[in-house]
Amino acid sequence: MSILMIQSHYQEPFADTAPLFADIIASGLMKVVREKELTDEHFAAARGLITTTHLDQIGLQRFASAITAFLDRGGRWIYHGHILRPILPELGVYQPIPNPKRADFDQTRLFEHPIFAGIDQKKLETNRGVAGFYGRGHNPPPAGAIVINALGPTQIPVDWIWARPEGGELLCHAGNEFWGCGDDPEVKKLLARRAAAWLSGELN
Repeated sequence: MSILMIQSHYQEPFADTAPLFADIIASGLMKVVREKELTDEHFAAARGLITTTHLDQIGLQRFASAITAFLDRGGRWIYHGHILRPILPELGVYQPIPNPKRADFDQTRLFEHPIFAGIDQKKLETNRGVAGFYGRGHNPPPAGAIVINALGPTQIPVDWIWARPEGGELLCHAGNEFWGCGDDPEVKKLLARRAAAWLSGELN
């Protein structure tokens, strides 16, 4: 079983996220499938799932049963972006930070999840000196979720991990792909490598 990366049909092939995973894709561990080519069988054959900020959330609704079954058997999903059409009943709609100031984009690590452990979160706070690319709000964490990274003085939960009682895990990031944030290429590579290892069950 492989990791399934869903690529929006609005993206050029291999745009945004795939270059960081080129070696993993070449090895066969990760399969990139464009949204218009998705079938239930892709989810049935996956052990891990990546969706990007470009996800067609309306179109994904037709795979709700397949995604639930994927999670029920222990699948892991990394979700990026703003939840506007929840695929699971426990998920809530994205809430932006009202009238954000620079201090609202300060990042704090609250939980050392293995993907982020040991990485200075400040290195992801700005891109070329500009803050806010990482996240400008949050997707409300379900009951039992653990907040990984928070924004601002009120600790907005921009990243959280949720182990579903029925099985499977969802790591939710309410912004652009986290391995694309910051200016350090080595940190980006490390985040992508760890994400793939976590999705495949090699990193716990």
